[in-house]
Amino acid sequence: MTIARKLLSAGAAASLLAAAACTTTGPSGPPAAAAPKGVEGNWIDAKGTGLSTFAAGNFTTVATDTGQKLSEGSYTLTGPTSVEIHGTSLIRQTPVSFNCLMVSISQLNCTSASGQNFVLTRRA
Repeated sequence: MTIARKLLSAGAAASLLAAAACTTTGPSGPPAAAAPKGVEGNWIDAKGTGLSTFAAGNFTTVATDTGQKLSEGSYTLTGPTSVEIHGTSLIRQTPVSFNCLMVSISQLNCTSASGQNFVLTRRA
């Protein structure tokens, strides 16, 4: 084999290795965020004053301006799109209870035990 052929063969092999490395490393950049599932995540009220976080059966609500915890408690899924929330208002030191219906992946329509209606919007 001549020197030119050896160099050509080595160059071809190097090109194949480089191409293989590019195809096996996958796309660059951060992985895409998973789509939200159920009520898990952060939700903000219509006035933008309270941010509620739902995670692993528990919730907390904090004031968006001060970060002060306003309420905490637990939630239970009562159906594919419905959730029951029970907890304590830390400001009033009274129990709170709500039933919510997830009308879309980004909106919860809720009704308090006293009949007040309010909307929570998923926050990214």
